[in-house]
Amino acid sequence: MKLEQRNCKPCEGGIPPLTREESENYLKQVDNWTLVDNSIMKKFKLKDFVGAINFVNKIADVAEGEQHHPDILVYGWHKVKVILSTQSINGLSENDFILAAKFDKSI
Repeated sequence: MKLEQRNCKPCEGGIPPLTREESENYLKQVDNWTLVDNSIMKKFKLKDFVGAINFVNKIADVAEGEQHHPDILVYGWHKVKVILSTQSINGLSENDFILAAKFDKSI
């Protein structure tokens, strides 16, 4: 099953974060996300400021539905930077890649 068709599972901690190798394998399943320390990051370029805000609202709804929340930065009036990690394990989990795939489909 494709990542965007899956759902995030609650993560309260107590499990190890993905290894670098596991993370790199998941990266192959999402579109242009970058591994940065204990997170993944992607920059989105929208048509204008309103497009950027609409995109943020759309991915916020997706994140809330999955109960997995990213860091989001709007900058340069039409760009959005999204950073995903699983804070409870101080690293990456499958949830981060599921959400990344869903965000890619939201654009």
